[in-house]
Amino acid sequence: MEGADEFMKYRSPLVSRYASKEMAYNFSDRKKFTTWRKLWIYLAKAEKALGLPITDAQIQEMESHEKDIDFAMAAEEERKLRHDVMAHVHTFAHCCPAAAPIIHLGATSCYVGDNTDLIMLRDGFDIVLPKLARVIDRLANFAEKYACQLTTVGKRACLWLQDLAMDMRNLQRARDDLRFRGVKGTTGTQASFLQLFQGEHDKVEELDRMVTEMAGFKKAYLVTGQTYSRKVDVDCLSSLASLGATVHKICTDIRLLANLKEIEEPFEKEQIGSSAMPYKRNPMRAERCCSLARHLIALMADPLQTASVQWLERTLDDSANRRISLPESFLTADIILSTLQNITEGLVVYPKVIERHIRHELPFMATENIIMAMVKAGGNRQVLSEEVRPLLEPYKAKMDVKIELEL
Repeated sequence: MEGADEFMKYRSPLVSRYASKEMAYNFSDRKKFTTWRKLWIYLAKAEKALGLPITDAQIQEMESHEKDIDFAMAAEEERKLRHDVMAHVHTFAHCCPAAAPIIHLGATSCYVGDNTDLIMLRDGFDIVLPKLARVIDRLANFAEKYACQLTTVGKRACLWLQDLAMDMRNLQRARDDLRFRGVKGTTGTQASFLQLFQGEHDKVEELDRMVTEMAGFKKAYLVTGQTYSRKVDVDCLSSLASLGATVHKICTDIRLLANLKEIEEPFEKEQIGSSAMPYKRNPMRAERCCSLARHLIALMADPLQTASVQWLERTLDDSANRRISLPESFLTADIILSTLQNITEGLVVYPKVIERHIRHELPFMATENIIMAMVKAGGNRQVLSEEVRPLLEPYKAKMDVKIELEL
């Protein structure tokens, strides 16, 4: 009965149908709240090392309960408190009674919320980047294979590759530019930590540095409000949206070429192209990429609007939007790259069809060389072009009829 309940509520197709396990896990509740607990442990360890009265036993108790999260208790606490972070503070404290007084000591909700988001963004890029590299590798092999054909196949693949290489640069730069929010206090002033350390600024700065290092970041943002700047989300999602534009263009080209019967994406032995037309072989993978790429591009509006309407240090109207736009952008990018890799590994080219199309167009293509030769002999290019064009019309009409008959 419990399994049946799963089908009684909406499930995002991004996860239920398409996304990889690693990307789905990256934005899961399990990872999110386990990371919160890790961040509370990092904070306690650093505070102890810098002289606050925290014991080894308290830290060991927290570490022993890092992963055993009572999600039902946390949900009940949040229902009562209407505050997700405090709900999980209470839930963690329940299984760590000795450590309860020092959990979240001096921190604000954004200490766990924003820092966890930055970890997820970083790890999301680490999942996407190798997938993009594999697509580039497969497409490069394809371009090399068809480089010497009397076709535009290899050249066109190189155009796709150039755009993907730009996306690789943009994604890597966005990933490398990420910093940690760090330990900044309620509005970014570190006032609560200055009070804990009795005004010792050096210890507060060292606390920030230690926790940043424990979380796997080389640097923290020098200045924050309550949150890290939402321009960071703009930078991250704009690189993903740009990738979406590239993939949409590539897959649109593939769909157009499939319609001309020049190129075909992989078609499985038992795959069905249409429920009504047995002969149909739709480029369904390319169609899926285009469909999801549009969604990825559209998501770009969310971080732009969110960044533009943050009041002073921050407003809470960013939260619900970011819960959707950040995961969905990475999930969608993950899906289209996996699908594009599948396409590029099995693209089928029909040289004879391409050769026939080129043969039909060759007389028209030759006119450019003819005109250039006449210009070299002293002719005027514009005048010659106007004189040649009418001579081609009868031949073009004849060829159009021939192509229709062949198709």
